[in-house]
Amino acid sequence: MNRTPREAARELCRAGRRAVDLGLSPGASGNVSVRAGDHTLMSPTGVSLSDLDPDGLSVLGPEGEHVSGPPPSKEYPLHLAMYRRVEGAGSVVHLHSPHATAASCLPAWSASSALPPVTPYLVMRVGQAPLVPYAAPGSERLARNLADLPGSFRAALLANHGSLMAAADPAAALDGAVELEEASRIVVSLRGGGFSVLSAEDVRELTERYGTAWDL
Repeated sequence: MNRTPREAARELCRAGRRAVDLGLSPGASGNVSVRAGDHTLMSPTGVSLSDLDPDGLSVLGPEGEHVSGPPPSKEYPLHLAMYRRVEGAGSVVHLHSPHATAASCLPAWSASSALPPVTPYLVMRVGQAPLVPYAAPGSERLARNLADLPGSFRAALLANHGSLMAAADPAAALDGAVELEEASRIVVSLRGGGFSVLSAEDVRELTERYGTAWDL
């Protein structure tokens, strides 16, 4: 998607404010970024997503170097790793939303997805979301753990940490994060009881129709 840096900055700030309004970014947690040409605009360290200002974003160069603005969130290596993993990604959203964080503390459903295909909407809008092995927030090891995962995906749960979603633009990335949070809420509420999931045939139909990925 072609956008000017100013347009990209405004989109990112709108998504950050919406994340807070939806209760998905408590305190100063979470971080968001957007691609603008060869540069990446990112939420600064220690700033609530509700307080993002288009003129106060961190600017990273093509190799992830800090070009201008305040220091970026410490999670910038994770964002850069996600851009490298997801072809066509124009924005990345990382949240500490309550149910996704709770689900990230549970064993993964499978090697390819932390969550089971409990609803068609998870499969349609997000696809599989693997569990990234734990590493300290902001560490290069966490970024490597993401980079080393096999398969195709555009979302993930970070073990004992939260969610990560990539999409074409900030609004779409946040929409995906919202769907991931809702699916996590359902899975956490069903924990300890028997429940049904979509069949392999149903999952395959949805992934082929909506262009998501799910290893069966």
